[in-house]
Amino acid sequence: MTTDRNISRQAKCIGAVLFLTSIFLVMPSCSVGNARQVNETENHQIPEVGVVKVTRQNFSNALEIASEFVPYQEINVHAKVSGYVKKLYVDWGTHVRRGQLLAVLEVPELKDQVSRDKASVQRGLKNVERAKEELARDQSAYEVAALTYTRLHKVQKSQPGLVAQEEVDVAHGKDLESQAADSADQSALAAAQDDLAADQSTLQRDEALANYSRITAPFTGVVTQLDAYTGALLPAGTSSSKTALALCHLAENDLLRLVIPVPERVVPDVHLGESVRVKVPALNKTFTGKVSRVSDQISLDTRTMHTEVEVSNPNYEIVPGMYAYVDLPVQSAAHALAIPIQAIVHTGPDQGTVLVVKHNDTIERRTVRLGVETPDMAEAVSGLRQGDLVVFGEQASFNPGEKVEPKVLNPAELMPKAQ
Repeated sequence: MTTDRNISRQAKCIGAVLFLTSIFLVMPSCSVGNARQVNETENHQIPEVGVVKVTRQNFSNALEIASEFVPYQEINVHAKVSGYVKKLYVDWGTHVRRGQLLAVLEVPELKDQVSRDKASVQRGLKNVERAKEELARDQSAYEVAALTYTRLHKVQKSQPGLVAQEEVDVAHGKDLESQAADSADQSALAAAQDDLAADQSTLQRDEALANYSRITAPFTGVVTQLDAYTGALLPAGTSSSKTALALCHLAENDLLRLVIPVPERVVPDVHLGESVRVKVPALNKTFTGKVSRVSDQISLDTRTMHTEVEVSNPNYEIVPGMYAYVDLPVQSAAHALAIPIQAIVHTGPDQGTVLVVKHNDTIERRTVRLGVETPDMAEAVSGLRQGDLVVFGEQASFNPGEKVEPKVLNPAELMPKAQ
């Protein structure tokens, strides 16, 4: 009996020890599980979200149109008189100023003609002088004859019979004769003066033609092509033939044009004098151009408007014929509320939604009306205020009313870098 009782006590002791051990093993595991569950719950309730501030900016939307540079003006330089090239002062690529001598022509027949014209003018001057002398002499004779007749006529009236009638008639005849000679001399002088004027006009014309033997540059530019060399015969530029040989081709390259066809939909946004960006890939540079002229008429074939952009080229960096891309600003917004495109979900034309983090760090979905859009930013016409925090990126991960931890981001660092 004693032995059985001892065995029973030992069994009870072992059972008690095992029970206590199991309790101590279970309690720590429960504490760790509860702490992990609390931490996971807290992390799930307050997620971190990237946001950007709504700011005011000046930005514009541009339409890129490709074109190629052409000289501001270019012409074929022709001779005004026909002649042989005696001296040539330019070559391919020569830069010339307005009025600079390009070439001298040899026109011997013009020199002879000018000499004959000068002789005619001298002869005409002498004829005019001789006519003036004859007129002066006949005017003196006319004055004497008129005075003699007047005196005799008065004496005959005051004292009849003192002067014979025949003597009075002779004096009257001489007076009329002198008057006719005076009139003839005046007509001769006028004719001599007319002849002199005609000779002088001919001389001026031929001297002008002789001066045309010196070919000068009509404007500042570059000789882009030379068509005639020393000894070549140049026909007169007044010839009706379009194939007449020119001396050279002159282009004004310090100021260039870009002719761009502007689509009908953006015609109202094109303004004279507006500055535009001109990118030249061949030079890897961007220049500033100006809208200089528009046709004010839309082509019925292409539905575009002829528009010209002027680009200054004082250093002759740009070569005519190079391709360029014109960024034509068709929409702009000054001091407008701007938000990144990545913060918008478009729901229709000029409309979208954004997620705004309110002051209590909760999410709110707002509908915004959009204005000008660029590849990176958009104008918020309504629905937002300056300083609002909008969620940048994916909106599907968040729900309205959800509490978040906002982290303000810099949009400039998030935008892809322009190549």
